Amino acid sequence: MNTSEQLFSNLKSAPIIAILRGVTPDKVLEVGDLLISAGVKVIEVPLNSPDAFLSIKALRGHLSPDFTVGAGTVLTVSDVEKIAKAGAEICISPNLDLEVVSAAQKLGLIPVPGVATSSEFFEAYKHGVRTMKLFPFSNLGVPFMKALQSVSPKDAHLIPVGGVSVEDTFELVQSGALAVGIGNSLYDPKISNDEFIERCSSTKKVIARFA
Repeated sequence: MNTSEQLFSNLKSAPIIAILRGVTPDKVLEVGDLLISAGVKVIEVPLNSPDAFLSIKALRGHLSPDFTVGAGTVLTVSDVEKIAKAGAEICISPNLDLEVVSAAQKLGLIPVPGVATSSEFFEAYKHGVRTMKLFPFSNLGVPFMKALQSVSPKDAHLIPVGGVSVEDTFELVQSGALAVGIGNSLYDPKISNDEFIERCSSTKKVIARFA
């Protein structure tokens, strides 16, 4: 199974990307193990986290190959090169930057750029992107996603991110999303370990609905 097939398989069975904004290398393996125990199969470390490249490298070295490790907030070609060296498989951005997309494709990473308009969506699609992040979803909403889907090619996939919670997952997937990206309503470095374990427990119940 190649990287793209693995990603789609993971998101079909567990349609949550856990976004670990603010995670540190000394905590990332413990956090990752708790998420994996909850059924999560795709984890993203945003580059505006402390020592993000070290966290990505640690996660990729720790988890088995059937889990997907990605980098988020990837803004430059230089970032793409660094995340590839660290072992990331998906390159997630808040915006559509075709240079970043091209660099990711050349290095064998799956680009997941952020789009917020139909023009950005079709520009990304024209350049070979098949999975896009709808961001910020709190401003776009389900009606926008459904309208975009009504005119989009069948092999294009959307992932709502921004203001999305674990509890929204089932409804959004039922509405046509491939998966959702969930940030500080799932992982937040400020919360206690007990609270994070509780959030993982809620996540496990949601993911179980897709088994």
